[in-house]
Amino acid sequence: MKDQKKLRKAQDKQAFRQAVAQELREHKSSFIVFYALRALAIVALVRQIMRGGYESAFFCALTILLLYLPSWIQVRLHIELPPALEITILCFIYAAEILGEVNSFYVVVPHWDTMLHTLNGFLCAAVGFSLVILLNDDENLTFDLSPFFLALVAFCFSMTIGVLWEFFEFGMDFFFHTDMQKDTVVNAIYTVALDPTYSNKVIAIPDIRDAAVNGQSLGLGGYLDIGLIDTMKDLFVNFIGAAVFSVTGFFYAKSKGKRKTAAQGFVPSRKTAQQDYLRQAWERRRKKP
Repeated sequence: MKDQKKLRKAQDKQAFRQAVAQELREHKSSFIVFYALRALAIVALVRQIMRGGYESAFFCALTILLLYLPSWIQVRLHIELPPALEITILCFIYAAEILGEVNSFYVVVPHWDTMLHTLNGFLCAAVGFSLVILLNDDENLTFDLSPFFLALVAFCFSMTIGVLWEFFEFGMDFFFHTDMQKDTVVNAIYTVALDPTYSNKVIAIPDIRDAAVNGQSLGLGGYLDIGLIDTMKDLFVNFIGAAVFSVTGFFYAKSKGKRKTAAQGFVPSRKTAQQDYLRQAWERRRKKP
């Protein structure tokens, strides 16, 4: 009995690997992007190991695994990601991990983090929009739902993910002393904490050119904000990305999928029998004597 269970597990794993391999080759465009980004990630991994940058090497290895995520999701959940969505996810992973973390684009390239948070807002809205469709048991009712309801769910889902991510960044900074919530140099402070009368009066300190800690100048040309401005900026651009998809998703749903909008290339669908490679692998295994 135990040997049979082990054999079944091994066969299931083999069938899953075969399905993922077929999934990767399904669309030529996403296939090329996947292998190009994976090759670049492998080169970066080897380079970091040779330089002794083992933390960066970890991010490279993580990137290689994450690049398989879209195909893994499609096979495991029996859904079909449009090539535009799959390519965007692959590029987002590479841009966030290899370019952002390993090559320090978050620090070196202005507004790199802002661009990714805007794209994240758009993608998360697409996920929220798709969840309503994919979790709906009756496909005939998909577009009978209120287009405004679909757009609202997409927007709220995206903003919720954005807030949860900011919670994660704050937690990492607070407990592990990282700097995920990037600091901002400001030149004015407006606070009631300096009001000697305790009457909730705002005290202004304008034109700040330097700040000192323990008697030592920071040399930043102003006062250092500890992440609040970065957090609000990230949430704002997430809002913009979510709003853009939600608006286009509204018109897509209102036209019952017939009108071409930006949402059309980012809405997954259930796999057909011809696209379900995992089920096909299982069927081939059953037919074997």
